[in-house]
Amino acid sequence: VQLQASGGGLVQAGDSLRLSCAASGRTASNNFMGWFRQAPGKEREFVARIGWGGTTAYADYVKDRFTISRDNAKNTVYLQMNSLKPEDTAIYYCAASTYPTTTQSVYNYWGQGTQVTVSS
Repeated sequence: VQLQASGGGLVQAGDSLRLSCAASGRTASNNFMGWFRQAPGKEREFVARIGWGGTTAYADYVKDRFTISRDNAKNTVYLQMNSLKPEDTAIYYCAASTYPTTTQSVYNYWGQGTQVTVSS
């Protein structure tokens, strides 16, 4: 499975961005997709995940601002980020798992990451 994340950029606080993660290869068994992020000097942390049928889960610090969705026909997962804050600045990674989890180590495949920078 190969994952290609895109959509990052430099925005101002309060702006929106939509990240995309395109999956290719043997994707059928990796039904659960997640987004994680790593800010400078910090450990990578969970952001959101979605199952094949659309069941979602979010970290408290992004709930009500971020929305994860997927287009199964396109093998693509999206992360709509609204009301961005400077503390959302990080490299955002998408990942694929065979289980619904927020635990990074369970995710088998990772994309290369896309930089999101939010200025104040």
